[in-house]
Amino acid sequence: MKRLTSLFAASIFALGLATAPAFAAETYKLDAGHTEVVFGWTHLGFSKPTGKFANAVGSITLDQADPSKSSVSVSFDISGLNTGVAALDTHLKGADFFDAAKFPTATFKSTAVQVTSAKTAKVTGDLTIHGVTKSVTLDVALNGMGEHPMKKKKAAGFQATGTIKRSDFGVGAYVPAVSDEIKLEITAEAIAE
Repeated sequence: MKRLTSLFAASIFALGLATAPAFAAETYKLDAGHTEVVFGWTHLGFSKPTGKFANAVGSITLDQADPSKSSVSVSFDISGLNTGVAALDTHLKGADFFDAAKFPTATFKSTAVQVTSAKTAKVTGDLTIHGVTKSVTLDVALNGMGEHPMKKKKAAGFQATGTIKRSDFGVGAYVPAVSDEIKLEITAEAIAE
């Protein structure tokens, strides 16, 4: 997921900073220890397992004067997939699903942000998984913004949710027994560089 840009730009707007005098754009780095992508599906109609990627890397450029010009670049290694079940992790990373040997990285690059309230936005971007790129829209909420108490730098945190169809990305094995729709729940924390 490479560029969560709009999501972070929306938070600046939501805080009212977009109407402040023009400032230079600021760059934030994702805190990999506090950023993760959780994905969930339905298995045979009986259970709703989840997995996660907790190895996201990326940077966010926030343009306070014009949040629509902000940008974020995010990627994560498929090898970091973790469901808590080693055999399932191996299967999901294999040729039936992600095929991590051929497609080791997923990315998201935001393309637009639409502010929907003081603390929410719709963020649209290009998601690339399994070598296939599709446009995806996420619902984003600002968790908070301010000085990080330990790092003494500006920090921002967000939640995002969305739904994708895995078959759109060429990862459609066992549909419909294993649901095509995948629910995404993303939490992200970023620190100013």
